[in-house]
Amino acid sequence: MTDATMGSGEWGVGSGQGHPTPNIQHPTPGKLYGLGIGPGDPELLTLKAHRILTSVPVIAYPTMESGKVLARAIVADFIRPEQLEVPMPLPFSVERSSQPYYDTAAETIAQHLAGGRDVAVLCEGDPMLYGSFMYIFNRLADRFDTEVVPGISSTFASAAMLGAPLTYRNDVLSIMPATLDEDTLRDRLAVADAAIIIKLGRHFAKVRTILDELGLLSRALYIERATMPNQQIRPIADLDPADVPYWALILVPSETRPQ
Repeated sequence: MTDATMGSGEWGVGSGQGHPTPNIQHPTPGKLYGLGIGPGDPELLTLKAHRILTSVPVIAYPTMESGKVLARAIVADFIRPEQLEVPMPLPFSVERSSQPYYDTAAETIAQHLAGGRDVAVLCEGDPMLYGSFMYIFNRLADRFDTEVVPGISSTFASAAMLGAPLTYRNDVLSIMPATLDEDTLRDRLAVADAAIIIKLGRHFAKVRTILDELGLLSRALYIERATMPNQQIRPIADLDPADVPYWALILVPSETRPQ
């Protein structure tokens, strides 16, 4: 048998010395999904996110160093035993940068994608609104086919749980993290028609003081862990700042009252 008669799927062009070389088959790269899984209630998962979540071979999700895994807990009932799980440890600390952790997670995910396996990265709320998936997206979207599936953000779920219409007509909504410095936060709240202040935690006392100075405290509404079984809606005046979790926000709805 000559080189010319050998099956093209088994052998490639010879090395130049009369010896054929194997034709190495590389797998088609897998697809990367950023799955918005909503604010906490599993029933708020979209049909599309559910379909992808239950069909991909690999699922990745952020974990805290304490071992707590909120994202996975939301969709735990939908994960199949045969799916490979990839925890992504993150420090969630202002003292340490998360970037090296995202670098490590992205390369682990890239290895699965390069091996031909689709990977769904779970992201609480919406992936593109303060979502952890954005940092994976920035590292891998230019290397692999990527699809982002929107999710219900805790900001908008909170308005529903509070029964508080956010905006009417030409109102402008501002979403701002409580981690902003005091002057910036005050300036932005002073001109907002409606506002949502997220990531309260240890910044709650600062935020409450600013709201009081601006005359907004009477309009402000507090909620923590919106849509979760342990959701709480409490009067802001009654809160002990030491008890306010990171997963809490304050909503300042519009004053517009259309007929």
